[in-house]
Amino acid sequence: MTRIAVIDGHPDPAPGRFGHAIVSAYADAARAAGHDVRVIRLAGQNIPILESRKQWLEEDVPEAVRPGQDAIKWAEHIVFYYPLWMGDMPALLKAFIEQAFRPNFALDYGVEGSKQLPKKLLRGRSARLIVSMGMPALFYRAYFAAHSVRSFERNILKLTGIAPVTTSLIGNVDSSERHRARWLKRIATHGAAGN
Repeated sequence: MTRIAVIDGHPDPAPGRFGHAIVSAYADAARAAGHDVRVIRLAGQNIPILESRKQWLEEDVPEAVRPGQDAIKWAEHIVFYYPLWMGDMPALLKAFIEQAFRPNFALDYGVEGSKQLPKKLLRGRSARLIVSMGMPALFYRAYFAAHSVRSFERNILKLTGIAPVTTSLIGNVDSSERHRARWLKRIATHGAAGN
């Protein structure tokens, strides 16, 4: 079975948030199918933003980020969930990624000043991005070209060796309970399959 890390990037810790239900549906179905699952919930965590190159290169990774790093290193498959906020991932998830994907965790830049491309340290892992939004997902794809998802996939995940990356874009989250229930069932199917 597969080792799966699920990163819940919803910054609101309120248990009634649909995003937390999405994460639970995936994780519960994956466990029921025999997969080994670790869930990292970012809500309520004190994750500071990076403000300088010096912090990026020299300061220790914050304690709140280390369990997420451990889960990502341990995993064969990583699921990132986030709600689309102002067209992008919430700032808390962005801060987590900036802190977690530091040099020598996600990329090895080699000797300073060398012209070599960074070595991808997260090879051998796949990922699924699950993104919920109020607008129709088709509109997000067609009009906005799914820019936040594409940037995350190309500029962070694939750059560090995580591939293949699949996506689940959940639009119209406020439309109806029936619509949300159908999506939870779909997400649970992915969890059970470990993809």
